[in-house]
Amino acid sequence: MSGGWAGSDRRTELPPDWPQRRADVLDRDGHRCRWRTNGIACGKHATDVDHIKPGNDHRPENLQALCTDHHAIKSSREGNAARWAVRRQRPAERHPGLI
Repeated sequence: MSGGWAGSDRRTELPPDWPQRRADVLDRDGHRCRWRTNGIACGKHATDVDHIKPGNDHRPENLQALCTDHHAIKSSREGNAARWAVRRQRPAERHPGLI
């Protein structure tokens, strides 16, 4: 697994009342992972709160409880997608041997 918050400024983007929002979402979801595979919820013990749609929408309807494993999978997929989006925008470079 990666270093989590290490090197990330994401924490600074969370609202000041994040600890309470996090607790409220975990309570609302019964501390159960809401990750779905083939329509079936994981249901393992959830300790993480995830933004369903990436970004800074911290409303309860955009937050869900996830187990640590599924939160790591989702975060990794989103990070990889963001990195590939940047790579696709970069213009092609000529090979140095062809100049």
